[in-house]
Amino acid sequence: MSSVVGRIKPRELLSRGGPLGGLIILCVVMTILSPFFLSFNNLFNVGIQIAVVAILALGQTFVIVSGGIDLSVGSVLGLAGIVFGWASVVAGLPLPVALALGIGTGALAGLTNGLLITLGNLPPFIATLAMLSAARGLALVVSGGVPLNPLPEAIRTLGRGDLFFIPLPVVLTLIMLVIAFGILRSTYSGRCMYAIGGNEEASRLSGINVSRQKLIIYTLSGLFAGIAGILFMARLASADPQGGFTYELDAIAAVVIGGASLSGGVGTASGTLIGALILGVLRNGLNLLNVSSFWQQVVIGAVIALAVMTDTLRRRKG
Repeated sequence: MSSVVGRIKPRELLSRGGPLGGLIILCVVMTILSPFFLSFNNLFNVGIQIAVVAILALGQTFVIVSGGIDLSVGSVLGLAGIVFGWASVVAGLPLPVALALGIGTGALAGLTNGLLITLGNLPPFIATLAMLSAARGLALVVSGGVPLNPLPEAIRTLGRGDLFFIPLPVVLTLIMLVIAFGILRSTYSGRCMYAIGGNEEASRLSGINVSRQKLIIYTLSGLFAGIAGILFMARLASADPQGGFTYELDAIAAVVIGGASLSGGVGTASGTLIGALILGVLRNGLNLLNVSSFWQQVVIGAVIALAVMTDTLRRRKG
């Protein structure tokens, strides 16, 4: 046992155990401070609250593992939800068609990001920042600046229903977790993400079509944002053009807190979910303790800074 531990680098120990250990400690502290925290209703409430951000963050994981960044996912979420709302409420299209249009819009936005980066040679920060603005503007154009409702009953059920007493948003999050885990661990593109994030030039020289893989990576990020957009609108029971505002920051924070490296090459789907849970538990616990929302932002900012510092330490010791 000791010999196995001895072969594991400090970097790997921090990456594997740090986020989970932090989540456990946070849950213990919140349980001590609030008698209401550890109830089933409250725990399910945390799961529902983090569902949208968790799905966004899982898509963001592909990008960050490959050494990129996607600032547009919050706006793409809003645009995908609005396109779905327009298709179902205004155009009266069948639900499957409206869903395909909404999710497809997210994937198309992601593909556009990839094209700007690979063919336009734009840095990911600039390309996705441009998409952030464009997608938000398009959402306002399509909706006329007003929410679209009522959404179909089946979609509203997705936001408030349950399956064997487990809320449907939690079920959808777990399904997306399995998909993201499978992509990262069991597909050629997943292995390429780690390779590109570790050393893009070496990946290119080894025969990986880096441009093609980046198109896949950013399309996946947009696809996950599209699915998150449908869930977001389902929870609101309305398609809001302002939906997902600043959610890209929470998504990036969840990935980093979950142990991914902003320099690329490191990160897991399970770690990202743990990162989203840490954010959710922290917000939920502070609400139970009646901490001001202003101070909550300060605390969350400190947690993000600590996660980035841990990433820096991990790379130095690795």
